[in-house]
Amino acid sequence: MGLADRAEPEDREQQAAVTRRLLYHLNAPITDHCHLRGVLPAPGAVRVAVRVGDDEDSRDLLYEIPDDTVTPYWIPGLLRTVLTGPRTYGSGDVDEVMGMTLIRLRPEEITPDPEPEQGRALTFVHALSDPGDVEDPFLIGFLMHGDGLLRLYVQRPDRPGIVGVDVRPAGTPHTALIASVPSLLGEEQYRRPAPDDPHCDLLVDLTGW
Repeated sequence: MGLADRAEPEDREQQAAVTRRLLYHLNAPITDHCHLRGVLPAPGAVRVAVRVGDDEDSRDLLYEIPDDTVTPYWIPGLLRTVLTGPRTYGSGDVDEVMGMTLIRLRPEEITPDPEPEQGRALTFVHALSDPGDVEDPFLIGFLMHGDGLLRLYVQRPDRPGIVGVDVRPAGTPHTALIASVPSLLGEEQYRRPAPDDPHCDLLVDLTGW
């Protein structure tokens, strides 16, 4: 029986969610001189391959993270913590796989680094950028501005005009807010004029939502 045959549906869902979450780091380092090399499936866990260092001084590490200990959102912060500070591991937590040093993490003992501004913005943009109907996309632009503010430019197919939506993506992911953005566009209490932004017809201020 192969690995794919042993995978539970929950494992596959977690694996796919972690893969999507980490795609950004194919271009952006996880932290200084630490680059994503891959996301690999394992029974009840996900393994993240990271290259540490540059050129001839680099080495490849494979971090194993149990599925039931952390959500995909926290994994980049978890990796930043273990990659930026000295840590000790027991002999049972270290192995060798495919030429990489395998390290089995215990997430309950690790405090994830806070997500940087770009990562928090990415959460919102990814969640709203699924085109659904490619002829009528919802999210058509974004701007990081001000002090931790993200302006989303959206257009509903059933209404004319472009709407700028201001959110403050700090802390944990605001999944309820992300899901509610389309319906909140019509709420008068959040609507504002946009005299200083020529890229939208009005603003919806959700920074206090």
